[in-house]
Amino acid sequence: MSTRTLLTCGIIAGPLFVTTCLIQAVTREGYDLSRHPISLLSLGEAGWIQIANFVVTGLLYVACAAGLRRTAGGTWGPLLVGLLGAGLIVGGVFLTDAGAGFPAGAPEGAPELTWHGIIHTLGPVVALGSIVVAGPVYLRRFAREGNRGWATGSALASAMIVALLAWPDPDGLSVRLLAATAVACAFVAAVSWRAVDVVG
Repeated sequence: MSTRTLLTCGIIAGPLFVTTCLIQAVTREGYDLSRHPISLLSLGEAGWIQIANFVVTGLLYVACAAGLRRTAGGTWGPLLVGLLGAGLIVGGVFLTDAGAGFPAGAPEGAPELTWHGIIHTLGPVVALGSIVVAGPVYLRRFAREGNRGWATGSALASAMIVALLAWPDPDGLSVRLLAATAVACAFVAAVSWRAVDVVG
């Protein structure tokens, strides 16, 4: 597979993931994004859609990481993008636990954690955490190249993700999680787009 094709995977992965989540959020009966994490979309009769969304998007990011590794992207940056993909794949393979009244018949409130629910939770932590770390990595790279705008953007991406996740108000946490994911996806898309220009 060509380097350009691999990098393009990183450009399309984010819009695919976020759009699929939003479409399900407004079409799945009983789902409320303001109180239900997107992981809950993996449950129920239509849960296969979100499972596929996690896995396919994760594979796209793994492919993107391979493309970034072929460019002048160093080692750590591509590795962290690959971890984003791996985290999403884990989130798809291991299902979360039902709770907060979704899907229909699930208990209200926080679910009782199962082993697969715990592993699932680790997936998004690894995925978002990898991009929080990737921001400073690319900041240093772009700063060395004299690209202040790209360096600043890398720092802002990490800062925005941390701010969204660290906000103390539990209300709207699921919305902030999706927003943080969108920021991470946008950052990788931007880095991939720039790498495509380098490849030519």
